Amino acid sequence: MTDASFRTPAQWYDGHNAIRHEGEAIWSEEDTLLLAGATGTMEVPFADLEWGENRGGENVYRRQSEPDFRLMVPEDLPPGLASRLPAKATYGAWVDNLGLPKAAALFAIVSAAAVTLFMTAPEWLGPRVPESWERQMGDAMIGDFGGRLCSTPDGDAAMAKLLDAVDPEREQVRANVANIDMVNAVALPGGRVLLFDGLVQDAETPEELAGVLGHEVGHVRERHVMTALLRQFGLSILLAGADSGFGDTLFGVAQMGYSRDAEREADAYSRARMAESNVSPLGAAKFFERLGGDHEEGESLGISGWIASHPAPGERARAYREAAKGKTFAPVLTAAEFEAIKSMCEQDPDVEEFEFF
Repeated sequence: MTDASFRTPAQWYDGHNAIRHEGEAIWSEEDTLLLAGATGTMEVPFADLEWGENRGGENVYRRQSEPDFRLMVPEDLPPGLASRLPAKATYGAWVDNLGLPKAAALFAIVSAAAVTLFMTAPEWLGPRVPESWERQMGDAMIGDFGGRLCSTPDGDAAMAKLLDAVDPEREQVRANVANIDMVNAVALPGGRVLLFDGLVQDAETPEELAGVLGHEVGHVRERHVMTALLRQFGLSILLAGADSGFGDTLFGVAQMGYSRDAEREADAYSRARMAESNVSPLGAAKFFERLGGDHEEGESLGISGWIASHPAPGERARAYREAAKGKTFAPVLTAAEFEAIKSMCEQDPDVEEFEFF
């Protein structure tokens, strides 16, 4: 074909060197564009061409198989050749092919489905996350706490005894006291539980600590942890792991919220283990009463932290008191053992001080 409708002046870079070729672009055969110039000719399949951009009154095309190839032709193309070259992509290939109204409707449907999946995924996906993944994430988070985990021989022994009372499983969770002055406790992925020193210092009896520790162990045993993490951080946590910044990790886990049903399940687990070990639940009841009194929703005594996202303290205190009716109990720790836990962070010469900034 040599009709003027099928040829136009052209310039091109062949993708192999920086030489700018000049000549003509000619529709030579059914599926091939012929580029003919003083330095030679080359054939380019139309199927390999794609729209690039409009630049200074000329259209620029690229080749899929040659990233550095460029073809420049006049914006006002002959009709025969214009019908063969790729059309300008206004929104993107699939939008242009489908049409903007249909594409917008499809996007709305996909967006709604994605939101629905994101909102419901944690509930069914969390318990199904492989435990090996959980352990790796928990170890990464513990790494972010650096040297802030307190340890002394007597304190470690007392913590082990307290853990025996609320976690009788053969493979126990790993529990530590963290040198952080916040009234808080957290369960991390992979069977890790941290009691913050602020909460330890606030506790008046070892039974109070037993109730809190048992509650966090309950979250581990009931597989609540991953559900809460997915809800807090989104599905990206499975791909990216724990944040490398200590401050971000700390406040992320400190604010991690469980559903009210999960909180009640963890409390029920704690009470059941304390009953099996003959540990008084009255300490936990007193702990909740002191932090939140008999107030119901939203009426705690100005103390945020561990109780903020949990069921009302009054409700929880009553449940623990009910569990104590008609029973007698033995002390879970001696006074010396309780003091060993209380003084762990102060007595550990290697523990790092916690600083917010």
